[in-house]
Amino acid sequence: MRAIAPRLALAVSVSCLPVALTAQATALETIQGLGSIAFPVSSHVSAADTQFVRGVLLLHLFEYDDAAAAFRDAERIDSTMVMAYWGEAMTYTHPVWDQQDRAAGRAALAKLAPTAGAREAASGTPRERGYLHAVDILYGDGPKARRDTLYAQAMSALLAANPHDDEARAFYALSLMGLSQGVRNVPAYLRAAAIAESVYARNPQHPGAAHYWIHALDDPDHAADALPAARALSKIAPDADHAQHMTSHIFMALGMWADVVRANENAMRVVDAMLAARGRGPAFCGHYNFWLEYGYLELSRVDDARALMQKCRREGERARKAAGAVMMWSRYVLDTQDWSGTVAQWTPPLDGAAAPHATWEFTRGFAAARRGDTATARIALAAFEQDRARLSRQIAAEQEPDPFDAQYLKRLGVLDLELQAIMRFGRPRADTAGGLALLRRATALEDSMAYAFGPPYVDKPSHELYGEVLLATKHLAGAEHEFQMALRRTPGRALALRGLASTQAAMRARR
Repeated sequence: MRAIAPRLALAVSVSCLPVALTAQATALETIQGLGSIAFPVSSHVSAADTQFVRGVLLLHLFEYDDAAAAFRDAERIDSTMVMAYWGEAMTYTHPVWDQQDRAAGRAALAKLAPTAGAREAASGTPRERGYLHAVDILYGDGPKARRDTLYAQAMSALLAANPHDDEARAFYALSLMGLSQGVRNVPAYLRAAAIAESVYARNPQHPGAAHYWIHALDDPDHAADALPAARALSKIAPDADHAQHMTSHIFMALGMWADVVRANENAMRVVDAMLAARGRGPAFCGHYNFWLEYGYLELSRVDDARALMQKCRREGERARKAAGAVMMWSRYVLDTQDWSGTVAQWTPPLDGAAAPHATWEFTRGFAAARRGDTATARIALAAFEQDRARLSRQIAAEQEPDPFDAQYLKRLGVLDLELQAIMRFGRPRADTAGGLALLRRATALEDSMAYAFGPPYVDKPSHELYGEVLLATKHLAGAEHEFQMALRRTPGRALALRGLASTQAAMRARR
């Protein structure tokens, strides 16, 4: 599966870096439950320094709201601490998710001084001026992609000037992952992994090192090389829910389902404890629960998956925000293949948003086609295609296009082809050739997409569906190939494994 051995790839990447593999030049500072870093800054009050370190640790863990609060506490305690304003500004950029609130970032910096020059002049050291210079570029003028590129160059220059600064090294690694605007660029990500791993080697309690190492290798071809980081991160930062969840990215990419479940149960324990402290009940929807449901399904813990999904449905219905519930419902219906049960008949209270409505229409249409309800499938297909057209127009109208939108539109295209295809097989006089041709187009389109981590981004993986149809129509060699292709993209996925086993059993019986 790999073009070159992963360790060789990382070694080549490291050779390009101005790395000084020496011991930490300054003492590590630890915040219990969040990890340890060495990040000396100019400050007149030790309490402000503590809040600054807390903020940086939370920033590395993508706990952005809590990080911003910590940096604001540092500003309040010591208004002359220039790096506190840098830290607050940094919480408004989320590179691997291609998110940025430029207005908020600029407002945070403006609290220090009104201009970039004045802010750099207020810095106590050349190193601090380098950090302020870089963040001013990040929130400067011009398109985001251009600013991201210039920011990464500024961080590279900062690291070259301060080769012992592992914080500069860690944030440089993160900046490299931000260059592709949310779409995985494997060479850049491998380089970021090498940098993060080098920081981890010197400081195994650095949350950013383990976290960025995981993000950078979060795909089936490379995930095994980040297992040490996945095993470490939950222990480095037991009080950070994202850290608990993040380990499951590697476990999922490797089909380690028990570990996926354990990681997301731990994440939800942290979340629910925080909610309880605020007098609120537990949460049943959201990103972590979506991954948890998928882990339950892959372990055949169908009752647990259904209970979690139904709690999320009730939560979404109460709040009139059913988008998250639709995702969990769709995953449950498609992976249990319960086409005719009461769960498949759910009509969610959607608020008119096209994206969750498209997911619902696809899933109800797919289930209808599978149970032979051609009339419902036809209605759902027409509604799905209306949603698809509406979303395409919305994306085309964006003034600053998001590169990930192209992947999203391809996903919709795959789903459209799949739904059309499966309806061909449900007709009284099945159009087998036409259905197979549509599925071949679906697999080619999905293969053109960048890898997206997590539960299958294409709700029903196209190679898996093609394999199922080929198996049903006794095209066994083709079915075997398609299931093997599906498992390359979704290692250990139960439906693909079962399909492959059934195909190979049929091939043995035929001999």
